[in-house]
Amino acid sequence: MARNIIYLINPISGTRGKQSLQETIRQKTQEKGIAYSILPTNPEGDYAFLIPFIQKAAVTDIVVCGGDGTVSAVAAALSGEDVRVGIIPMGSGNGLAFAAGIPKDVEKALEIVFAAKSAPIDGFLINGQFSCMLCGIGFDAKVAEEFAEQPRRGLQTYIRVTLRNFFGARHYPFTLHIPGSNGTETTLREEAFFISIANGNQFGNNFTIAPKASLHDGLLDIVIAKRTNRLRFLLSVIRQVLGGYPVQSQPEKAGRGRMIYFQTASLVIENPGEAPLHIDGDPKPSASEFHIGIVPNAIRLILP
Repeated sequence: MARNIIYLINPISGTRGKQSLQETIRQKTQEKGIAYSILPTNPEGDYAFLIPFIQKAAVTDIVVCGGDGTVSAVAAALSGEDVRVGIIPMGSGNGLAFAAGIPKDVEKALEIVFAAKSAPIDGFLINGQFSCMLCGIGFDAKVAEEFAEQPRRGLQTYIRVTLRNFFGARHYPFTLHIPGSNGTETTLREEAFFISIANGNQFGNNFTIAPKASLHDGLLDIVIAKRTNRLRFLLSVIRQVLGGYPVQSQPEKAGRGRMIYFQTASLVIENPGEAPLHIDGDPKPSASEFHIGIVPNAIRLILP
C-alpha cells in the first residue's frame, strides 16, 4: 500500500522555529517520493476530524511535530485506528519520544518515520481522559501549571519553575484503591508530595521517574513521593530517578521508605485535598477522585 503521510505541526510547542521544519519535511519527503500534506495542530486538541480524512484519503501515517500534549491528544483520537503514529519531537520535554528512542534531531526523526517500523503501545484513561505517557497529581502538576504560563519554554525555564515550587512544596492526602487477584483490594492512605502514573518511564528531557516502565507491558507504574522534609524529598526523588527504589510487589508493606513504587493495570485515587493534575505535561482540572485504567495496544507508534 502506497504511503500517505499527514504532518501535524504545533506552531507554539517547544522553542524552535517551524518554517525551517516545514522546508525540511517537504524536501525529505519529496525525495522519498511519498505523498504527504502538512496541517496545523488544533488549539482545542480535538482531532476527531482526522478519522474521515484518513479513510477518504487513504492516509497511512500521522506524524506529530510537537510535544507530549499534542501527541497525547492525537493518540486519543486515533486509538484503535489502523494508522501509524510518528513523532518529530518539538516540545519542551518530549517524554514519549525519548522513551521510545526517537531523537530530537529533525532529519534523524524523519528517517525513522520513513523506515515505517511500528509497534503497538499502551495508553491509559484517567477519568475518561486519554494519556499516552504520564499523569501527575500534586507537585509536578503545580510545576506544569506554572510552566504553561511562561512566555518562553525550554529546559532552563522548566528547571527554574521547578526550583521555585520546590521551596513551597506541600503534601496532599490520598487514598489509593488497588485491585488484586481474586477480587481482593489493597487500600493505601498516604500524605504525599505527588503521585505519578506512568505508562512510559520519564517526565521528559530524559528525566526518568519510573525506571521500570514499559510502553507495551499492559501495566502502569505508580510512584508516590511520601510526606517528609524537603531535603529528604529531594534525595528520594534523586534516588528514584537513578533507579534506586525497586518495584514493590506489595506496596502496602512499603514501610518507612520515602518512595512507594509499584505496578498495576488499574486503580482509584481519592484526592480530597484537590491536588492539581497534569496529563502528559498539560495542566487539567483536578477532581476529588480519579479512576485510572490501562488501554492496551492503543496506537501503533513508529519506532527506531
